[in-house]
Amino acid sequence: MERVTDVTCKTGESPVWDAVAGAWYWVDIPQRTVWRMDGASGALRSWTTSEMVACIAPRAGGGLVAGMESGLYTLVLGESPSAAETLLCHAGGLGPGLRFNDGRCDRQGRFWAGTMFMDMAAANPAGLLYAHDGRALSAPVVDGLLTQNGLGFSPDSRTMYLSDSHPRRRLIWAFDFDADSGTPSNRRVFADLHQHVGRPDGAAVDADGCYWTCANDAGCLLRFTPEGKLDRRIDVPMLKPSMCAFGGPDLDTLLVTSIVSGKPEDERWGGAVITLRPGVKGIADVPFKG
Repeated sequence: MERVTDVTCKTGESPVWDAVAGAWYWVDIPQRTVWRMDGASGALRSWTTSEMVACIAPRAGGGLVAGMESGLYTLVLGESPSAAETLLCHAGGLGPGLRFNDGRCDRQGRFWAGTMFMDMAAANPAGLLYAHDGRALSAPVVDGLLTQNGLGFSPDSRTMYLSDSHPRRRLIWAFDFDADSGTPSNRRVFADLHQHVGRPDGAAVDADGCYWTCANDAGCLLRFTPEGKLDRRIDVPMLKPSMCAFGGPDLDTLLVTSIVSGKPEDERWGGAVITLRPGVKGIADVPFKG
């Protein structure tokens, strides 16, 4: 387990490995910053954005797609310290106090992202899940979410995963997934973290089809089998791990972001970005085809 940078992110999120660039990307939401780390040299660069940027994915042809406060954007990261932003679309589920939160591409190149009401104390179920197929944004696919999180797709694209990390929910759901149409159905509880530890934050799926979730507030990663059985726990040094992603040339490395908790016992590691090798491999992310 290794800390990859001395940078402390207030809310580190959305790590992703870009195999074409050979680089890791992640964001710091309240700092409105996109970070890039070269996979070979470890060299770091960052770009600021005009709004909070919460989730990103590589885009076919270069650059990123991003879920922000007012909609989905494409980002070009050049020599300027600010990202070049182009609005892709607004979303009907956004308004005062809302923004996009967790997002990732499915294995067909659609970008999935959900919205959330930022004041978690309000427990406002205004969150919606959308998909962008490269041409247009879908109507809301899932509604009633408090803190949307944990998007993932099984290796065979037959299952979609989604979580709600709000303290009142702490649930991970599985859906049957029609990969051709991008339609989830048959929603059911996959894992209830009231029966385990922490809150289910960002997630990744490995090559064995197991689902890894960051157990926020519990300082660990939990791996569930496709049947929803907890089979591994890996403790991490930060109290609030936020999202994990497989990457590296052999897809055998997990990069984990985290959030500053403000608690004395978390002062050293809160907001850190770390890598570890869990002994299993991930699946290459498919770039956004838009």
